[in-house]
Parts: sequence; structure tokens; C-alpha cells
Amino acid sequence: MEKRAIGVILTMLGVLGLLFAAYNFVNHSSGEHNMKLIGTCCVIGLIFFFAGIGLIRSTRDIAGND
Repeated sequence: MEKRAIGVILTMLGVLGLLFAAYNFVNHSSGEHNMKLIGTCCVIGLIFFFAGIGLIRSTRDIAGND
């Protein structure tokens, strides 16, 4: 169950990273984009997102006999 929780956290961090990159891409005041920041946030967000999804999919729920 702990791995699934970590997967959910990684997925949420990935979504937040992608949203932050999209926000910085759309919301620019000087007319130019900071492509290093946008690219870095996008790559890290994608890594976290797909790592979290992979962890959720590969982890099975086991019913405990408590």
C-alpha cells in the first residue's frame, strides 16, 4: 500500500509540474518565454507523472487477513 501512495504523490507532483510549466508558458509579461524554466518543469513533470502512473499500475492491492 505504501508504494501505491508514493505513486499517487509522484503523479500529483508531475501534474503540478506540468501545470506550472503551462502557467509560465501562457502568463508572460515581457513578451518572451523563459524556455529553460518551462522545459525543465515540463521534463521533470513528465518524469514524475509517468513514474507515478507506472508505480500505481504495477502495485497490486493485497487483502490482508488481519
